[in-house]
Amino acid sequence: MMNHLKKLVGDNCYLSPVDAAETEKVANWSNDIEVAIRTGDISDMITYEAQKRYLENMNNNTGYAFYIIRKDVDEVIGIARLMRINFINRNAVMGMFIGERNHRGKGIGTEATKLLLDFGFNILNLRNIMIETYSFNEAAIKACKKCGFKEIGRRRSAIIYGNNEYDEVFMDILNEEFEDSIIYKLLK
Repeated sequence: MMNHLKKLVGDNCYLSPVDAAETEKVANWSNDIEVAIRTGDISDMITYEAQKRYLENMNNNTGYAFYIIRKDVDEVIGIARLMRINFINRNAVMGMFIGERNHRGKGIGTEATKLLLDFGFNILNLRNIMIETYSFNEAAIKACKKCGFKEIGRRRSAIIYGNNEYDEVFMDILNEEFEDSIIYKLLK
């Protein structure tokens, strides 16, 4: 069992800074059609070496990346990240996925999203966090709405799989719309 760093801790999961230690697991997720079709990365050819380099560079001056770790078993089950951060205009784009199939649909993604929003709004002092997903990814849209995101637009027929065209869905949340801060609770 690996000992992960606990940056932000929720009831069922915690966020730990991404490093290359989980390269093999993440490379498997990146090549899993169920994950890659939802992230839009299905055509990417991701080797272990490419995945390792990518993980090593995820935490830089334009992004913060975390492993989502299920608390009760200390198992890495996904990744949550803030990217394309603009500190002048105080905005960023969020990306998140649960790579382990047996942990999907259990509310852990929603909790991880709230932890990441808390970090973005209350540590990085961001004003607006946006997510980009696809119209067929109903689970992501539902989880984001549960966290306070609102749909702000669509890019019609933005992705094509086979004979099917899907919209890219843009959602965002402002700092004053975010609730459930664990950071504020720690300060009381």
